[in-house]
Amino acid sequence: MRVLIVEDERVLADAIAEGLREEAIAVDVAYDGDVALERASYNEYDVVVLDRDLPTVHGDDVCREIAARSYAGRILMLTASGDVTERVAGLSLGADDYLPKPFVFGELVARVRALGRRAGRAVPPVLEVRGVRLDPHRRRVHRDGRELRLTNKEFAVLEELLRAGGGVVSAELLLERAWDENIDPFSNIVRVTMATLRRKLGDPPLIETVTGSGYRLEER
Repeated sequence: MRVLIVEDERVLADAIAEGLREEAIAVDVAYDGDVALERASYNEYDVVVLDRDLPTVHGDDVCREIAARSYAGRILMLTASGDVTERVAGLSLGADDYLPKPFVFGELVARVRALGRRAGRAVPPVLEVRGVRLDPHRRRVHRDGRELRLTNKEFAVLEELLRAGGGVVSAELLLERAWDENIDPFSNIVRVTMATLRRKLGDPPLIETVTGSGYRLEER
């Protein structure tokens, strides 16, 4: 999953981003509305966590414009006001969920994951394929009952492959979904991560390389 944090309080924005990255979620950050609209125009985010009170372009206008684009991603709006009229107003602009500040980080993560499951093709909260069981909420992976200890990036890559349901996932898409905009597009990090992930998954092999296209789960 890939998330855009739009928050002008830099300390809070960076703290949210680091916390989500620890949950194996790729995160980009924008500190104002202009940058948020620019990034949303060329990146496909599953969830946009949007502060309502933003400089340059107000959060309401950012929400309204993103929603008008029929954006596949979901919007979680943040505000310092917990008043019900504020929540109604935010939802009427196109937001999918609303979270007043201050909030408990665990609730933010749960809401982001719930919205992420609704973005694009619906997927179950726990993914299971060929003896592999991945629980994003608990950050746990098992294969045939054996728990696997994966890094955040290994977890994110495996989650994307399971979500694809046997479809081919390109290295470029994995870079976009499991890392963030700061990654070098010419890096071999996907290949390296795939090698360690395959080793940890063990036999029988689960991930197939499709030459010139990417990776997919083997069919058997």
